[in-house]
Amino acid sequence: MKRAGGLGVAMRVGGMSFGGLVLLAGCAPEMGRRPGDTDIACLRAQMGTPVAQSFPLAANMCQRMTDHGLVIGSEKPRPIPLNLRGAPDLQQLAAWYGYRYTR
Repeated sequence: MKRAGGLGVAMRVGGMSFGGLVLLAGCAPEMGRRPGDTDIACLRAQMGTPVAQSFPLAANMCQRMTDHGLVIGSEKPRPIPLNLRGAPDLQQLAAWYGYRYTR
């Protein structure tokens, strides 16, 4: 009797494991700023996750720096004020927590 197995079984098991990881990764919420996000969209996305981050945590994830986040760059990068035009609720939170923003 010939035993089934070998490379074919290993490929199927490996493929199912990889497929499971892809499905699990697809359910994880996005952390951080996505390309093309505005400051308002980024803050709302971070605060609207099931984890329900506070404004300071969301702002730290979304705020941009003057050196564009490069490791090798200026010696003292500074945060760029959040652009919160048209979002009075976020402006109120930014003022409450002491974040610089544009009105």
